[in-house]
Amino acid sequence: MAKKRIRIDMEDADGARYDIKLEGNVTRDKVLKIFEMMDLMNIEEEEQPVKMDSIGSKIWHITDKFFPMGKFTSTNILEKYEDEFNEPVKLSVISTYLSRFAAKGRVDRIRTGREWTYQSIKIAQKQQSIKQ
Repeated sequence: MAKKRIRIDMEDADGARYDIKLEGNVTRDKVLKIFEMMDLMNIEEEEQPVKMDSIGSKIWHITDKFFPMGKFTSTNILEKYEDEFNEPVKLSVISTYLSRFAAKGRVDRIRTGREWTYQSIKIAQKQQSIKQ
């Protein structure tokens, strides 16, 4: 089995550069720990102010805020949406928007039994590159 090697180069908002190298038995858990460390150091993409003037933008906000690393269903989004914005929304509306996000490549969509399971594309791509 070939040795796995991952290199992560980052720069924070202050201009400091970070080079992280992982070699050998690189697992998903180890890479997730690196991302947790980056989160603790506040190294992440600069967030643009979000305009939440539409239902679609609100649903995307919920997806990005509460489910950046895990899998979720439209029911999960419905619960968080109603808690976050204190306004009702139909499950069919959320399902429609999630379907559109999948068509645009923003989320990955997999059929699980009778429902669809979604996952953020950013995390899905990172997991695929980790497996390679």
